[in-house]
Amino acid sequence: MMKKRKNFLVFGKPYIGEEEISEVVDTLRSGWWGTGPKVERFENKFREYIGSQFVDAVSSATAGLHLALKVLGVGPGDEVITTPMTFCSTVNVIIHCGAKPVFVDIDIDDWNIDPREVEKKITKRTKVILPVHLHGRPCKMNEILSLASEHELYVVGDAAHAIEAEYQGSKVGNLGDIAVFSFYVTKNLATGEGGMVTTNNPLWARKIKIMSLHGLSRDAYKRYSAKVFKHYRVLVPGFKYNMTDIQASIGIHQLARIEENSKIRKKYWQMYNNALKDFPELVLPKSEAEGTYHARHLYAILLRLERLEITRDKFINKLIEMNIGSGVHFYPVHLHPFYKESFGFKRGDFPNAEFVGERTVSLPLGANLTDKDINDVIEAVRGIIKKNRK
Repeated sequence: MMKKRKNFLVFGKPYIGEEEISEVVDTLRSGWWGTGPKVERFENKFREYIGSQFVDAVSSATAGLHLALKVLGVGPGDEVITTPMTFCSTVNVIIHCGAKPVFVDIDIDDWNIDPREVEKKITKRTKVILPVHLHGRPCKMNEILSLASEHELYVVGDAAHAIEAEYQGSKVGNLGDIAVFSFYVTKNLATGEGGMVTTNNPLWARKIKIMSLHGLSRDAYKRYSAKVFKHYRVLVPGFKYNMTDIQASIGIHQLARIEENSKIRKKYWQMYNNALKDFPELVLPKSEAEGTYHARHLYAILLRLERLEITRDKFINKLIEMNIGSGVHFYPVHLHPFYKESFGFKRGDFPNAEFVGERTVSLPLGANLTDKDINDVIEAVRGIIKKNRK
């Protein structure tokens, strides 16, 4: 008989240590809370970790994606190819630039954007390919970069899930023209809100830095900490997309533990695999492709609904009844009302994404969890399946 947990297991709860708390307190007492020395320290550490030449800490991955497209000149009349199996922010930034989002279907095996479908959608208006490393699994970047080179397109990687991810010996943040990471509260590296942009192009890096803080020629820390007063100048009509030292104080120590935490996530990932592999009602995440490293941000299963008497949403509600939180990553973007009404998308346009979107469930996974937490989830999933199989 399934046992209900005493306490609710929150999905995506961040792992915060005393180091982060002490660093935040130090920042608060310093009197400098905005973009300053802690952000610079965090950026330097992140640059070393990813291996890119330039980074810019921003207020969110959404902000980073918007800046990336802006510095590449994306605007009205342009098209950006991406996947419908993502969070809406990936698509919204394209629209905010005045461009048109062009969706292509996913590969049914790994749930990432399918390069074969990308090639079919390239037109004279295409300017950027925007692959999303879903759940932390690297996309097939060789094929994507080859297409971009052949058609003279930019590649902006949505690496919101993929800080630790590697592809053919490189971190995904060091592939393509620009990559963007998320430090949202549920991410493997969390600062509450926040993100990072990485690139190896010095011109784009400088433009991103300027545009992230109102288009000013000097950021506030450099203006107010200088020994001699200097006026700032507005070079472009920028945005308020900068990261604060309070956020960076958390990020510094989150980054220091990322590899240690990755080992814990990998352990729990394998516990799920071992416990659920013999259930024909489930499809488990595909193994890592050779030459890649999966960041393991999300452990998502697919329900074989034809073998069950319940829907995906009822499955999630039954987990809640057992005091276990879970998630859906994602409901395909093209099926949301705004995109259907604005661009004429309809059910059936991207069958693989729709198939995954109707069946996917993300189970709790994090370095702050315990073996007991994972075993509670396993027991609940197995029990729900056994009770509701056809």
